[in-house]
Amino acid sequence: MMNEKAGVVFSIAEENAAVPGCTVSKLLSKENEYYISYFSLAEGTDISAETYQYPKLWLVNDGMMEVDRPEENMNRVIKKGEVYMTPVNRLVGVSTKSGCIYTEITLKEDSKMNQILKDKEIFALKDLLPYQDGKIVNMDLISDEKLKLVLMSFAEGTGLSEHAAPGEALIFALDGEGIIGYEGKEYTIHAGENFKFEKNGAHYVKADKKFKMALLLTL
Repeated sequence: MMNEKAGVVFSIAEENAAVPGCTVSKLLSKENEYYISYFSLAEGTDISAETYQYPKLWLVNDGMMEVDRPEENMNRVIKKGEVYMTPVNRLVGVSTKSGCIYTEITLKEDSKMNQILKDKEIFALKDLLPYQDGKIVNMDLISDEKLKLVLMSFAEGTGLSEHAAPGEALIFALDGEGIIGYEGKEYTIHAGENFKFEKNGAHYVKADKKFKMALLLTL
């Protein structure tokens, strides 16, 4: 189960504000051993370097963080809206000067990832797929039996008719503005905001303006 309330527009960044001088984590879901968590790092804090058996996706919801890979003498700055994919069995640490909030998705050794990720270390989700006039563009980034991460771009005037997903879903609005219909009500969602569907919750998406989103689905 995802530890979020369904049917409301919310902000991961606002709901997980940093505690001064502290690092805070919140487990969102551990369904089928796919761990999804939020991390809030106050300014001037860090998480010391660790190794990970499986890759993790770190999606920065707000602020900025510096990723340190001491074995390679390598530092990377990751900003709001960008994603970092951790290497496997290599030391990786995180620090922030100004504060940072991010979502962590732990994958598995055999997770099926889109080939577009093969040579990417840092990227912005909204830049991975284009808008096309009159069309909806879909891209599966992660497509496992029990977890999917899908990107979608909606041209102005397009949308998805009402349907229901076989699992819980978390939307990350990436660009523009969209309208989410859920259980008989409509909600306007903007870039940087989030929305959760319950399993089998009837919903639709409309784009009166251009809109991009990521959909994280646990099955």
